[in-house]
Amino acid sequence: ARCWIKNDAVSHPSLSFKDRVVAAAINAARAFGLDTVGCASTGNLANAVAAQAARAGLPAWIFIPHDLELGKVVGTQIYAPNLVRVRGHYDDVNRLCAQVADAFGWGIVNVNLRAYYGEGSKTIAFEIAEQLGWRFPTAVVAPMAGGSLVSKLERGFREVSDAALATGRRPRIYGTQAAGCSPIVNLVHSADEQITPVIPHTIARSIAIGNPADGVFARHAILGSGGTAIAVSDADLVAGIRTLAQDTGIFTETAGGVTVAGALALAAQGAFTPDDELVLCITGNGLKTIEAITDPAYGPVPEAPIIEPRLREVRALVQARLS
Repeated sequence: ARCWIKNDAVSHPSLSFKDRVVAAAINAARAFGLDTVGCASTGNLANAVAAQAARAGLPAWIFIPHDLELGKVVGTQIYAPNLVRVRGHYDDVNRLCAQVADAFGWGIVNVNLRAYYGEGSKTIAFEIAEQLGWRFPTAVVAPMAGGSLVSKLERGFREVSDAALATGRRPRIYGTQAAGCSPIVNLVHSADEQITPVIPHTIARSIAIGNPADGVFARHAILGSGGTAIAVSDADLVAGIRTLAQDTGIFTETAGGVTVAGALALAAQGAFTPDDELVLCITGNGLKTIEAITDPAYGPVPEAPIIEPRLREVRALVQARLS
């Protein structure tokens, strides 16, 4: 199969696809006259809300799990929002933010502005069709956290099709999650109609949502498109990060590692044919989750040699590497 990368690891201003959804939500907040915005976040959304609120001149209250990766904490603090670390998992943070939205009347982008926030994800589908010359790929693989991305991808492709802007059939949608937090994958492969919440245990913290708000919609989008969902181990997702970097020069965070590892696992199961044209959605930048690839549990990071500034030492090093 032919494979393309939809690379939102270089999205502006905060290096993840969340810049898309926040742009839609912030515009809605301003249209409604809201004077303060905020979010519950596993990291990328915190970065995006803090950055775009600063640009819009709006105060921001950002709520995150207490043990979030340092890169995502610093990537939020630099914009000087009101950053609050909440003891517990993302689902605890999200429940608190629902109460905050009601109590203070703030625009919490993934709570009371969620309908607008989700619309931003459709732009990925629009751009995929446009960048392929206004035709559809045959399959798209994307990570799942709350489930909104997958459901909005399907909706975006459907809108492009309904407007007769692209040729071909709409793509099959494949969703991926880390095995340590895979409630949507579980739902796709069960006869249940509702999510069974789980407690997250994975290094893929940006998608570690145990009770996903849009999980049911994601299931309908996946199965309705003819796709499926798959979960991968933490070790496999780290291998996916390395594979993508070494094969394409793109450094992704853990969610992108889940996408790559999931695509490889699906290929091994025969989900794709030689005639398929895939798009892998890489949703965030690897500089945000350095901890994942430096953890010795998932393989060593090669240590760079230190030499004296002499040509003979370079020659010796080159010879050693070639031998």
